[in-house]
Amino acid sequence: MDKFESYRALHVPGDPFILANVWDVGSARMLAGMGAKALATSSAALAFVQGSRDMGTISRDDALAHAQEIVAATDLPVQGDFENGFGDDPDTVAETVRLAGEIGLAGICVEDICYTDNRPYPLELATERMRAGAYAAQSLGRDFFFVARADGVMNGLYGMEEALTRVQAFDKAGADGLYVPLPPSMADLARICAATKKPVNALAAGAFTAATRADFAAAGVARISLGSALARATHRVIFDAAEAMLAKGDFSPLAQSIAGDQVQDLVDRGAPGGTSRG
Repeated sequence: MDKFESYRALHVPGDPFILANVWDVGSARMLAGMGAKALATSSAALAFVQGSRDMGTISRDDALAHAQEIVAATDLPVQGDFENGFGDDPDTVAETVRLAGEIGLAGICVEDICYTDNRPYPLELATERMRAGAYAAQSLGRDFFFVARADGVMNGLYGMEEALTRVQAFDKAGADGLYVPLPPSMADLARICAATKKPVNALAAGAFTAATRADFAAAGVARISLGSALARATHRVIFDAAEAMLAKGDFSPLAQSIAGDQVQDLVDRGAPGGTSRG
């Protein structure tokens, strides 16, 4: 079983793995060194690194180049967070999948939101976009896990009933996995899992950071991703330490840092050919 097939095999409803979203080679190798089973990019975390903004400002070429760097950083399978596929029409989504396959990604996720006017694509077009992506994934000649995202609940653009309708439509269109980020409650997340036999991704962010892996498992989730939450937790440390230093001349937050040798050891473990804890 190659790493692309092993990535698909990780997706077991009711026994979720943690998909660790990273933003550079160092974070990728550190997470790999600590035993992560798979990695993913994060469009928001990449925007932080580039001093840009999420949702439509990063080009497909930049996202691909960043993803290729993460793929090369470790031996783990990597998923690309590729926003809305970098275009409105189904052919563009299909081309994005083909390009993602060429750089060695194990899969990507694609959203159903048009960034031009910040509205969800009409259901028929949204479904055709996912169908095109799924067909392109199946035509790559090797395993590739295509996830269709219904982002309207998280963005306040539609409710749960519409999300469930879209999940079922994207399922029938051939998506390998489904994803409705940040539904209102764990009970709603369980409804999403019950609406499809395909693996469902859940986002560990916002109120869902209070949930445990066991809670997600009980809801039927197959995969727990972090989005930009880990990157933002890192930025929280930067913010708190910088605020103390610059406003008060207080360097005490730096005492909470991890030893450089420990970081280096984990980075070395996570490098290609290294011995991770997993």
